[in-house]
Formats: sequence, structure tokens, C-alpha cells
Amino acid sequence: MITFGFAITAVPISGVFCKVNCIEYPYLNTLSQFPGDYIWMYLAVFMILTYLVYTVSIHSFAAIHVKIYSRIGLTFAIISAVVLLSCHFIQFAVIPVSLVNKETDGIALITQYNPHGIFIAMEELGYLLMSFSFLFIGFVFIEKNSIQKSIRRIFIAAFILSIISFSWILIKYGIMRDYRFEIIVISINWMVLVINGILTGIVFKKALNRQINDQATP
Repeated sequence: MITFGFAITAVPISGVFCKVNCIEYPYLNTLSQFPGDYIWMYLAVFMILTYLVYTVSIHSFAAIHVKIYSRIGLTFAIISAVVLLSCHFIQFAVIPVSLVNKETDGIALITQYNPHGIFIAMEELGYLLMSFSFLFIGFVFIEKNSIQKSIRRIFIAAFILSIISFSWILIKYGIMRDYRFEIIVISINWMVLVINGILTGIVFKKALNRQINDQATP
């Protein structure tokens, strides 16, 4: 939620959602936006690492007969994490210092302010892969109680919404997507991690309590 809050404050100053005082290509006058527009990326790096640990935990929790789903979900999570960590770390480790040193060759292609640059493309890919991980780890929660049903439905619904959103934007805007889909898929996935993070915490706690009680029973 903290990461989400900081990301919302980094209002886009280029692309389709910018109305006034927009930064234009080649996006070289963005140094004044540092560190404000980059804070959420530092937090996102921590969040993505947490998401990876979270997915490993779900894989460990999964029953034997659904391990195949958790293993596939974990694989997608690892690929997603590599893409997103590279995307964010390069952004705050490379762009500001390059601008300070006036080493601007190629900056336009990788900066976050380019609505059709590498940064946006990597985020789209990374969060799509995260959505695929949601689809598979959703099938880990097979018990018929209300909490596990909710977790499963939220994970699967997030995947469906992401695919529908991507398809709709691709059909409507084609290659001129800008960061429309990126904003949508981030919003979907981060809210899912917040909500299901709480719900799975409850499930894990109950499972741990059952294990403790079973061990204590003579």
C-alpha cells in the first residue's frame, strides 16, 4: 500500500495523461524530478522481492497434488521479478547520474518518461508475467472454505482482467499504447498482492496453528 501511494504521487509529466507543462522527447530536462519521481521505484524493488518470497511460501504451503501449479506459478514469478528488478534498478541507478554528467546518448529510449520506451515495455512484460503467476498459484488454494475460495477467485480474476485489459488496449490503440496498460496492470496486481497477502496470511496462520496443535497432541 505504501508503494502504491508513492507511485500515485509520481504523476506522469509526459504522454497521453499529461495536460500541462509536459516533458517532451528527448526527455533530457527531467533531473528536477529526482528523487521525487523515483522514490516509488526503490519501494517497488523491495515489494517485488517480497512478492518472490511470498510465492515461494505459497509453493511450500501447497499440497503435494497441487505442487505442479505452485511450481509453474513460482517459475513465472521468478521471471517476472528478474524483469521488474532490472527495469527499476537500471532506472534509478543509471538515468539521474547520466543526466548529471550530461551523458545523454540513448537516455530517451530507457527513461520512464518515454511513454513507449523500454521502461514501459519491461513493466508491461513483468506485470503480465506476474498475472500468469497469479493464475497458477490460485489453484493451490483448493479447500472449500470462504477464505481460500476468495483467494483463488481473486488471483484468477486478476489474470483475466489483465488479459482482457491488454487485449482491449491493443485492439483500440495498437502500437500506440503509451503507458495505459502499464497503469492498469500495476493497479490490478498491486491491489491483489495487498488483499491476498492479508488473506493468505490468515490461511498460513491457521495452518501453523493446526500443525502446532497436532504436534502437541499425544
